[in-house]
Amino acid sequence: MSKAGHMPNSDLPWSFSVLVTQLPEAGLHQVLEATPVQRGLLAAAAGVNAVLQAVATFDVIPEAGGIVTVTGTVRARVEQNCVVSLDPVENDIDEAITAVFAPPSQISSSRKSIQKEQGEDAEIPDPPEPIVNGAIDLGQLAAEFLALGIDPYPRKPGVAFAPPETPEDPDEHPFAALKALKDKPGVSRGKKPKGK
Repeated sequence: MSKAGHMPNSDLPWSFSVLVTQLPEAGLHQVLEATPVQRGLLAAAAGVNAVLQAVATFDVIPEAGGIVTVTGTVRARVEQNCVVSLDPVENDIDEAITAVFAPPSQISSSRKSIQKEQGEDAEIPDPPEPIVNGAIDLGQLAAEFLALGIDPYPRKPGVAFAPPETPEDPDEHPFAALKALKDKPGVSRGKKPKGK
């Protein structure tokens, strides 16, 4: 157990929970590096070929009223398939992390007080994330921000999409034969011949 009371959660690809009650008054600086097993689980969850490395740094600061502010970064290198050539391509991720956590009871009471003061139709700002069972899972937070940083359309350097060429000569167009039939004199176009 670390100073902040680390609790693992085997159900998540990357888990590192800290107990809020055991946070130092000055806050906690935590560095997490994903293991090979965790990187494999992260890759499967994110839909990429591989997560080659993943490191997250956090500053966890307890504040008045049970609120905890978490800031940091997650840096990773992932392997994906290029959307044009389908060749493997590696991309770097560097995502800033900012999150505010509060006890669930405080989140619901602040929402109710805003509605009471400003009416039912009041625009409620994004609520803090809930502190679950007295803990904040830094690994899960890092995994969420890592997924946000993944390029949905990765491209290999120097590769560009080239649309299919259209022939300049209208007679070479794929529908040129149909046009020729349509323009041919004496060909019926779905009309009944006169006199029948």
